[in-house]
Amino acid sequence: MALWDRLKESASTMQTQLMAKKNDLKSGAFRDAGMAMCALVAAADGSVDPSERQRVAQLIATNEVLRNFPADDLRRRFEANLDKLTADFAFGKVSVMQEIAKAKKRPAEARAVIQIGIVIGGADGDFDKDEQAVVREACYALDLPPHEFDL
Repeated sequence: MALWDRLKESASTMQTQLMAKKNDLKSGAFRDAGMAMCALVAAADGSVDPSERQRVAQLIATNEVLRNFPADDLRRRFEANLDKLTADFAFGKVSVMQEIAKAKKRPAEARAVIQIGIVIGGADGDFDKDEQAVVREACYALDLPPHEFDL
């Protein structure tokens, strides 16, 4: 199976798993960690162009699992995290990882945050090495083994 096909299949599988847990994913910690993860993946290469920002914001707005939360609130949290990362990536990353770590206490939410990162990273068909690296780091912040997600 070609890498492209495996990537699409993996992102699709993650989205299916997220949908199965949708009713369990309603906490503020999950919301905050999920938006931090989206921003981290979007800025993984150290920069975010306007089209990438718009694409990720669109994915957030249309993701069925995230509909448990008001879209404006999600967008505001995503943008705030992205602003931290674009102002100073290294310093912003520390803050964003702290947001992600909020989901550590609930394993189902922690796994869902990683799955969101994979879905966002794979949405453009190229879950690149920078995106994989930040999702792998998030696994460590959440005390999850990266190999569980093929990272």
